[in-house]
Amino acid sequence: MNDHVSKDREMELLQDGERRRLLKCMAMAGAGVLWTMKSGVLSAKALDGVTAAADSDFSFIQISDTHVGFHQAANPDVLATLQQAIAQVNNIGRIPGFVLHTGDVSHLSKPEQFDTAQQAFKGIKSDSWFFTPGEHDIIGDNGAEFFKRFGGGVNGKGYYSFDYKGMHCVCLVNVMDFKPGGMVSLGDEQLEWVEKDLKGLSASTPILVFAHIPLWTVYEAWGWGTSDAPRLYSYLRRFGSVTVLNGHIHQIQQKIEGNMTFYTARGTAYPQPLPGAAPNPGPLTVPAGQLGSYLGIREVRHVNVSGPLAVTDTSLALPV
Repeated sequence: MNDHVSKDREMELLQDGERRRLLKCMAMAGAGVLWTMKSGVLSAKALDGVTAAADSDFSFIQISDTHVGFHQAANPDVLATLQQAIAQVNNIGRIPGFVLHTGDVSHLSKPEQFDTAQQAFKGIKSDSWFFTPGEHDIIGDNGAEFFKRFGGGVNGKGYYSFDYKGMHCVCLVNVMDFKPGGMVSLGDEQLEWVEKDLKGLSASTPILVFAHIPLWTVYEAWGWGTSDAPRLYSYLRRFGSVTVLNGHIHQIQQKIEGNMTFYTARGTAYPQPLPGAAPNPGPLTVPAGQLGSYLGIREVRHVNVSGPLAVTDTSLALPV
């Protein structure tokens, strides 16, 4: 490394190389990877399922972007890949405390698509599900059908919070003003509610926040971000451990900002291009036999009350 490259930049490059190496391995073999943070440095290692189970107080699953009803070249059978994801969840070896779905349950917000998704979800061995809508779930009715089935939250507007074994979880909705290519927002009313919701909590409380579209700017030109997220950060900075989970972009991206760790997730339906790698976002058709490498599920484990949640992403790639 040249002398003029700062130590911080050197660490960034090393971390980026490690992420790329591990993501390449996952694409080839579908291996799980455990992400942790120590002294502000993000690191990764192959997941040992037995050790992970022993070290965890509890775990939960994130599923995203199932797009039930989609049937184009990028994936002619999204129900089959969803069923594959469900089988992976059930083979983890422990029943998750709950399942989060971070949006786009359906592709066109049709009742029959929601019906099919609900029937499929019953196959996961977990007692509790929590949902936030994606922009595909609110087409034509501002989310009425989605909220009727999956919960309307505060004032019927979809956002809400709950507590689980000492962790405070906040579901946010950032798709109601969605316009292709434009940045979305949470809005004053929802942000004021968040401020009140968090006000009485101890700073040592682990916080989980989830929404559909990333709550950090991944790629503004494609609208992959939330314009008023900095106001949300101002309410979260006093907490020692904040984990933010999103979907929408159908790929894994991570960011650390102070005490906040942000993750986007793969979907179970189809991949999308890397930021700026195509003229526009949208379903990406990949070579035959490689689709499973671009789809996946996420397990999140609570390991230490004073530290970040441990995140494990697993692709749907079949063994070769």
